[in-house]
Amino acid sequence: MLPKLKPVAIKERLSLLFLERGELDVIDGAFVLVDKNGVRSQIPVGGVACLMLEPGTRVSHAAIALAARVGCLLIWVGEAGVRLYSAGQPGGARADRLLYQAKLALDEDLRLKVVRKMYEMRFNETISEGYSVEQMRGMEAARVKKMYKIFAQQYGIEWKGRNYDVDDWDGGDVQNRCLSSATSCIYGVTEAAILAAGYSPAVGFIHTGKPRSFVYDVADIFKFETVVPIAFRIASERHTNYERAVRLACRDAFRQTRLLKRIIPSIEEMLSSGGIYLPSAPKDTLPPAIPNERGIGDVGHRT
Repeated sequence: MLPKLKPVAIKERLSLLFLERGELDVIDGAFVLVDKNGVRSQIPVGGVACLMLEPGTRVSHAAIALAARVGCLLIWVGEAGVRLYSAGQPGGARADRLLYQAKLALDEDLRLKVVRKMYEMRFNETISEGYSVEQMRGMEAARVKKMYKIFAQQYGIEWKGRNYDVDDWDGGDVQNRCLSSATSCIYGVTEAAILAAGYSPAVGFIHTGKPRSFVYDVADIFKFETVVPIAFRIASERHTNYERAVRLACRDAFRQTRLLKRIIPSIEEMLSSGGIYLPSAPKDTLPPAIPNERGIGDVGHRT
């Protein structure tokens, strides 16, 4: 008999795919995108962490059900990913991890420890314990502005600051459009990892009050080593479609750096800095959406 099908671990998946102008459906057992001419493009939905659905995309009930079953996050975005309208939730956040995350966020002392750890991971240096969250935010803002200027100089681009209008996408300069497209890519991958691990995208520590505050917290740790350099490099080149070039470059970079493999352990590291233990899960709790298998080998053998 064939073995029971299991979800592919999140760290082993292709990071994301952007889809537009077609209908997602399940036909003859395959997850496909069908264009207006009836041409089918098969999507390996079980091996993708996140599908970014741009305008012109429709989704059937069968496609939604299959995506949820295999743990593939669907995110509805605006053109070039400039807006994020809605997202699915493969497997859902787990109560034990959500309560752990919420306890860290609601206690000011614990939250301060997590925020400090986030900035230490981001800037690779020790942050003074005397700094408040507001002081660390101010330090971050100054460094981010400086890093943008450094990348602009490196790629020979005129930089007038981070400025864009979601209601006037074409009104922004090329470098800001490239940055917006790049950050939408890393936000999609990060949200997929957060949900797969059982946490809530909304319960943030540095960012608060938004549906994806924790997504922004986690993505910022990796943003300047991954997508920001890509955005400036693409902006310095000649392309007919800068947004598409950015998305393809980000996809390749995520695969080369194994970003998905790094995100979930990093989340565990930053949250553990609060110094409290993850509560034991009730016996009837649901397992993680995409569990990691436990091996039987020791340190000298492959598992």
